[in-house]
Amino acid sequence: MEARKAALKRNKTIAGGLLVAATILFVIARSQHGSGAWAWVAAFAEAAMVGALADWFAVVALFRHPLGVPIPHTAIVANKKETIAENLAKFIQDKFLATDVVVAKLKAWNPAAHLCSYLIERHNADSLARGLSRVISESLDFVEDERVQKVLREALTSRIEKFDLASSTAVIVDSLRKEHRHQVVLDELMHRFAAYISTPESQEKLAAAIDTWAGAEYPMLSMFIPAGFSKGAGEKIVKRLNEFVQAVDADPTHELRREFDKAVDEFTVKLKYDPLFRSKVEALKLETAGNAPLGEYVKSLLADLKNWLVEDLDRPHSQVQKKLSDAAVALGKTLSANRELGESINEHLETIVRNYADTVRGGIAKHISGTVKDWKDEDFISEIELSIGTDLQFIRMNGTLVGGAIGLLLHAVALALG
Repeated sequence: MEARKAALKRNKTIAGGLLVAATILFVIARSQHGSGAWAWVAAFAEAAMVGALADWFAVVALFRHPLGVPIPHTAIVANKKETIAENLAKFIQDKFLATDVVVAKLKAWNPAAHLCSYLIERHNADSLARGLSRVISESLDFVEDERVQKVLREALTSRIEKFDLASSTAVIVDSLRKEHRHQVVLDELMHRFAAYISTPESQEKLAAAIDTWAGAEYPMLSMFIPAGFSKGAGEKIVKRLNEFVQAVDADPTHELRREFDKAVDEFTVKLKYDPLFRSKVEALKLETAGNAPLGEYVKSLLADLKNWLVEDLDRPHSQVQKKLSDAAVALGKTLSANRELGESINEHLETIVRNYADTVRGGIAKHISGTVKDWKDEDFISEIELSIGTDLQFIRMNGTLVGGAIGLLLHAVALALG
């Protein structure tokens, strides 16, 4: 800004100096009654003055009224500010931000390739990781703000109150029942149960439970039970349970599966049509949502997460940053090795541009137009003058010198004709 002001002031001084010099030269030449060589000097100086004054008027008239006189068609920039703003915005919108132009630039730039070459460099990945870590930390600070939490709580409470938990659960269960996918849940539960009871620790607990039960129910009889009986009984129970699990697993029509189907059907019907059951689900939902200890627990979890993250980021070798950096490098290597992934990214970016370019460029054009219109006339004129005024002063300089040359030519012609 200061450099532009200094350049404009310097060129204005030179242009003005040339006008003053031409005026002084004209006065001196006229004082010599225009005889001999002075006639040529007078012709040059007179024409130079006319050219300088004409160009001064033209340049000044662009920005303001010459000498403050409101001559028509002067102060053009100030009077046409809104038109200039609209035309500038439309020019940028149609020529620089046109959808086809942006898409062509995007294709030529190849974002996926640039992303790959950027991420594959470890220092770039580290820089990105640091930025993401700061964003995460600052986001947690934002969420911790009591005003933000109040809005979030109100929004969440409103959503929860409007959410039909019973019907939504019924839809999920119905979806699981298609093609008997809910049986997978039963299989997983049974397999986990079988795996648990097969461990030595579980069998020891089962043996201890048998000993305790026998001692409590049959104290006299337990005195005659051998020491290893409980362990052997436990192993046999585990064996029978495993055989039962295998039988259920091998038989799609097993009675347990039919009972499970029946239980799921009844549960779904209750979720959909039983008013009492639905009210219980609704009450449970509201109780959970309004549970103060649960809310405090979630809040404390967020606080703990934030504190851990801040402490980790302060360490010279942050684990969070390392994980993020490693993920970024891995993505870069994947893009490098997988051409189809890069093509997919480019195609999706192109689709996004095509879908939103018109909206975005319209918003940008509106912003440009509105910003220019909101400028004060003095600021607008000053900005334009600083941008092109320096070059316009050369017009004044050239006008002075070219005018003088034309004066010499006309004087020569006059002498030739006289």
